[in-house]
Parts: sequence; structure tokens; C-alpha cells
Amino acid sequence: MSTYSVVLPTVGRPSLTDVLTDLHRQSGPAPQEVIVVDDRPLVDTADLELPDGAVPVRVLRSGGRGPAAARNAGWRTAATEWVAFLDDDVRLPADWSDRLAADLAAAEPDVGASQGRISVPLPAHRRPTDWERNTAGLETALWATADMAYRRAALAQVHGFDERFPRAFREDADLALRVSLAGWRLTRGEREIVHTARPADAAVSLRMQAGAASDALMRALHGPGWRAIGGTGRGRFRWHVATVAAGTGALALAAMRRPRAATVAAAAWAALTADFAVRRIVPGPHPGEEGWATEWGRMAWTSVLIPWAAVWHRARGTVHYRGVLPWPPPVRAVLLDRDGTLVEDVPYNGDPVRVRPVPEAAQALHRLRGAGLRLGMVTNQSGVARGLITEDDVARVNTRVQDLLGTLGAVEHCPHGPADGCTCRKPGPGLVLRAAQALAVAPHECVVVGDIGSDVDAARAAGAHAVLVPTPVTRAEEVERADHVAPDLRAAVDHVLTLAGGGR
Repeated sequence: MSTYSVVLPTVGRPSLTDVLTDLHRQSGPAPQEVIVVDDRPLVDTADLELPDGAVPVRVLRSGGRGPAAARNAGWRTAATEWVAFLDDDVRLPADWSDRLAADLAAAEPDVGASQGRISVPLPAHRRPTDWERNTAGLETALWATADMAYRRAALAQVHGFDERFPRAFREDADLALRVSLAGWRLTRGEREIVHTARPADAAVSLRMQAGAASDALMRALHGPGWRAIGGTGRGRFRWHVATVAAGTGALALAAMRRPRAATVAAAAWAALTADFAVRRIVPGPHPGEEGWATEWGRMAWTSVLIPWAAVWHRARGTVHYRGVLPWPPPVRAVLLDRDGTLVEDVPYNGDPVRVRPVPEAAQALHRLRGAGLRLGMVTNQSGVARGLITEDDVARVNTRVQDLLGTLGAVEHCPHGPADGCTCRKPGPGLVLRAAQALAVAPHECVVVGDIGSDVDAARAAGAHAVLVPTPVTRAEEVERADHVAPDLRAAVDHVLTLAGGGR
């Protein structure tokens, strides 16, 4: 039987408890583990509510970087043949795992992904609202990650989700398209989940227009025909452009003191806006049905604003993603561990005199600087928490490292102990994310070079590349789990320079 893990990104919704409870109560084969990826900002340290059960649950932090980054952090730590992605607001029938197992067993070797069927229950006592109908679109959507199982080999081949998609919008279509272009088949399985329309405020449809920037990214990556090859509908964007053009023209003509032409343009804008509003109102609640007046009011004012928001976000995305490179982009920065990687490992060292660079460190940094890469250092210093050294000691040692090896653009350390529960201590992502910010690069444009598994895990959690350079303290299982292992710093730099040329 195929082994699988479940990756469950979350922003801390209460519904997380429900889906985990459903996983614990499955009648069929259990996942090897459930990887809950907590994608709240790192400053949010409130514990997630995780119900007890028989299935092992592991929690990772990804730093609030969006669903694509959270899913990447999850699957890269999984060790199973298949990775099943679920949303944190779905419900699973008791036989979901049985039917998933059957779907995976039926997958031929060239099948890279299996999509589950999604059921969206709609109210029986009234017509659905605009938001409810939008959620119901998941029933026919292609490759929605609300329930999508990928073969890990397929994910690795295409380097997972493109983390430049910041929202839950188009990143799943982009991944499916790249997996398909890589030669894998994508299929629909027989399993089914339930995805309810969660409560939403009046402005939800307006905020959703930010996804138009993702459409611009899809076009930049896959060309103007991306909708046809990606299996997505055309939407109403062209009508939004016409509406904005009419409205803008009316204002411009009025400013030019051409009242007749301005009136014609204003009438065109009003007609297009009214048509849009009517198309949204008619399928929804009618007079006498629950909430109809509120829904009509919401449709009226959002229909006025949505065309402008959609065009603005598309224009913004077109400018921002001009000339964008395929995923993953080249590496621009290297973050190196200190003790055991750049300098000899002296436990809890607070004395600058005892700093000794490893033999290849100076040449390695020289080559990296010569390639134009930005450099940083990320180091755990739990000796501060243990009372063995002070923050000043850490600063003096870090200064000495730079005296010997050259200035580093970012130097980040964690003073906490293993039991402190911080998010900066490796294997958490905090140090890597802080260093990337200090170097003005995206986390996925960084590579972390270190000597133990926590360096690799920190890179994965932050969305960075990782190179493990083993030393006598590196455990065999850490070497086995690493994506890339270099025998020494020279070989590590060779690999980094390859990444700097593009490709993970």
C-alpha cells in the first residue's frame, strides 16, 4: 500500500480542530503523520487547539508567508511517497482515508496527483449568497488543494508551489500546470470531502480582487493562453476593463468641459455597473427570503467598486511581475551557520580569542562574494539562556568572526534555550526570515549552509534552500534526510553557485 502524509496549513481557524478530529476518526489506513503548518505571523504565539488522537501530529511554523509557502514547508519535511493536502476548514467523511487509499492504489506510475471531489452544501431554505456561490465553485474547480494528493517525486521535480503567489489563488493551478508539463498525469479520485462556506464579512468579494495580481503572474509565467492550458475560466475581467474605461472617460470628459460626451460615457459606466450588479443579485436571495435586503445592498456597493479594484490589482501585478523568471528563481543570498560551519565548534564560546575559522571558510566566502551573493550568519546561542555566556559575549564573538572572514550583511542569533518555545531558534524559521529581511531578499532566494539537521529544517520552514556539510557531530539520520549534502564547504559553494545560476 502507498504511504502518505497529510499536510494541513492553518491560520488558526477554530475549524482546524474539526478536521483533525475527522482524521483521528478515519476507518481506513491512517497517514504516517499529519503535518500542521502554522502560518500565522511568528509574533502570534498562542497555542493551536489540537485534539488528541491516534494519528501523530507535528506542528511547523512557516512565518505567515501564505498558503504556497506553508504547503512547501509541510511536504518538504514529509518522508512518504504521497502527500495529501487539505484545507483547515473542510470536513472528512469517516471513509475518506479508505477511499484515498483506493485512489492512490489505482494511480499508475505516471500519475503525479489525484484530486478529491469537493461537496459544498448550500442553504435549502433560501437561494445562496454571492459568497456561498463563490465557494461552491470549488465543486468544479480543477486541482484545488482543498483535497489534493501529490506524489512527492512530482513535487520535488517541479520544486513545489511557487511561493510568489501570496494568496490562496492560482498557486494550485500553477503547480498542476507545471507538474503536467513535467510529464505527469493528474487524475480525479473517488474520495470526497465537504467544504462549507465559512462566515465572511460584507467586503470579502472586494478583497478577493487582489487575486487579479496572481492572474498577472500566471500570464507572465505561462503566456497569454494560460487559462486554456490551466483549465480555468475566463471570468469577467474584460468587462471590468470596459467599466473602468467608461468611468474614467466620463470623469476626463467632464474635466474637459464636454458634457454630452461625458454623459454618454457615464451612462455606459452606469449600464455596465448595473448589469454586473444584476448578474450577482439574481441568483441570490429574493425578497422574502432570509437576508435578502442585506445581500442586495452588499451586491450594489461592491459591484461599483469591484471593477476598479480588479483592474488596479491586475495592473499592479503586471508591473510587479514583468520579466519574472520561472520557479524557483536564482539564489541571491547565502546564510551560514556559525559554529561547526564557519568556525570550529567551541561549545558556548564567549571568548573571541578562541575563534578559529574552519580551513575552507575564507576561500568559500571569497568565492560567494565574488559571485555577487549577499552573505549572512544565523546561529543558535542557547548558552545565553543557560547563563553560560552573555549577549555581549555573543556580539564580541560574532564581531571576531567578521574580523577574520569579512563583513556579513546580516548576523542573527537566537539566545533562547530548547524549552523556551521561541520561533527564532533553529529548526524554527525565525532566524532565516530575519536574515532574509535584513538582506532585502525573499526567503526562497536564500540558501542555508549548516552542519546539523536543525539548519536544514530551519531552511525548509522558511522556504529557503539548504545544504548540509556534515561534521563528526552530524547524525546519520540528518544526512539521510537532507535534500543536498556536500562533503565540505568547497563543494557546498559549488552547489550554491549552481543555484545562483537558476534552478533548485
